[in-house]
Amino acid sequence: MKLDDWRIVFIASTLILILLVFAPVFGLFLPKSGEKFLALAVLGEGGMAENYYPNDDPELEVGEKVHWSIYMYNHMGSVQYVAVRCKLIDSTISSPNSTSCDPFPVSHIYEIRKIMNKNETWLYPLEWSLAKVTEYDGQTSIEGVNINGIHVDTDAASQSRYNFRMAMELWVYDSTEGRFEFGWKAGEERRCAWNQIWYNATYDPYGPLPPG
Repeated sequence: MKLDDWRIVFIASTLILILLVFAPVFGLFLPKSGEKFLALAVLGEGGMAENYYPNDDPELEVGEKVHWSIYMYNHMGSVQYVAVRCKLIDSTISSPNSTSCDPFPVSHIYEIRKIMNKNETWLYPLEWSLAKVTEYDGQTSIEGVNINGIHVDTDAASQSRYNFRMAMELWVYDSTEGRFEFGWKAGEERRCAWNQIWYNATYDPYGPLPPG
């Protein structure tokens, strides 16, 4: 073989050796392909991550309508039967544990169910307002909420009307268990998705308002 031929063989062998040695290292910096997940987000009026309150004021009065959109995306690689559960949360309740996927320890006041196709994006309009707010001994209580035209009796209290939350949790139907469960299985792990929006409630001395 000529000297130039040996040089070509040497360079090719060197490149192959480098690829064999460093391929595992390169893999650490490459994104995982085919990772399965579900996405949940709450968007404000206009479908943007802003304008969550009327006039951008988190001090909500009874009857003041709030317009949101619930955003969902299915990247699980298959059809998924999902439920978004809306919960009214007061200042005494801790947020979910995203590691163990424990939901808010209260019942939901509204539920949205949807069969989502593979790679489907879904926007669901949500209009809600406070229907009844009372105050006693320095404690403010939300005793009623109107949500998408439905009146729901509630029981959430906070000191001095601050730090209420409207929370959204993503539940997925588990066909093996035959029920909805908070989050989904990702290999050996469990993943979950939830959102919460904070606001303050203004005391209403005139009592409840009907939905609409």
